[in-house]
Amino acid sequence: MIQLTIETAEVTAFECDALVLKYAQMFHGADATVAAVLAQARSGRIKIDPGPRDHVLVPSDGAIGANKVLFVGVVPLIRFEYSEIRTFAKRALMILSGEVPKARHIAMTIHGVNNGLDEREAFLAQLGGILDAEKKGVAVERVSIVERQANRAARLKAILQEIWPESRTPPTTRRPNQSQRITAGSDSRSKPHVFVAMPFSKDLEDVYVFGIQGPVNTAGYLCERVDMATFTGDILDRIKSRIETARLVIADLSGANANVYLEVGYAWGKNRPTLLQAKKGDELKFDDRGQRCIVYENIVDLYKKLQADLAQL
Repeated sequence: MIQLTIETAEVTAFECDALVLKYAQMFHGADATVAAVLAQARSGRIKIDPGPRDHVLVPSDGAIGANKVLFVGVVPLIRFEYSEIRTFAKRALMILSGEVPKARHIAMTIHGVNNGLDEREAFLAQLGGILDAEKKGVAVERVSIVERQANRAARLKAILQEIWPESRTPPTTRRPNQSQRITAGSDSRSKPHVFVAMPFSKDLEDVYVFGIQGPVNTAGYLCERVDMATFTGDILDRIKSRIETARLVIADLSGANANVYLEVGYAWGKNRPTLLQAKKGDELKFDDRGQRCIVYENIVDLYKKLQADLAQL
């Protein structure tokens, strides 16, 4: 059975037999960083652009900690959701089992979270894909999820310990039946979700993770948001579709971000239930009388008030 670990580290420095990255028809985040390092080591003589059904296996030649890097082609990032994450994880391990059969220790990064997917559901979808590959008899013995953010790594460890209890020790005992029933990625589309309208900002990250995501998940909903840094094209289409299907839209109006107000207006136009919130002292840009609005002093205050409101909805 595959041993799973969560490691707080820089992906370029992490030592393993093979590092798995996705290529979502352009580079993003960790895959962009690793590809740049590999290209520099080879004076630019490297081509990494696999289509959604292709992959590229690249020897690192010591440029990074991993011996080899597998770039798995997937659909564009805006369409890379829970089911695609599960398929990606399974596919990557199957590819390595066939092309690098001696690879025993594989590293991956977490997927979907920085693109606004529910953190827990996205992680479980990835675990589900690893389990799917394990059932096929792959040669991999250990998979490490490498995460540079210590706080996120701690949250992933807590989820892993809950779902995969023996993850802290070598997998010498039979895995509990609960871990065999990971449905994330298989039925995620049918699960109700809450859409959160708020800026992707470091200043608001704890507000989202602890003040909003926690109560929303506890209430039984997936918690999603979309980065509005670029308000065009497919991103706008995804925002509209997720608002239209949301059980509830939560909008943090702190800082009077114009994009958030646009999302609130669209939610109202589609008659979606909407819950407004703002940090105490922030002036709202419209009269909110008649609208549910939480005014919070800090994250703990927001958690308690939002939890109470969600229990009544």
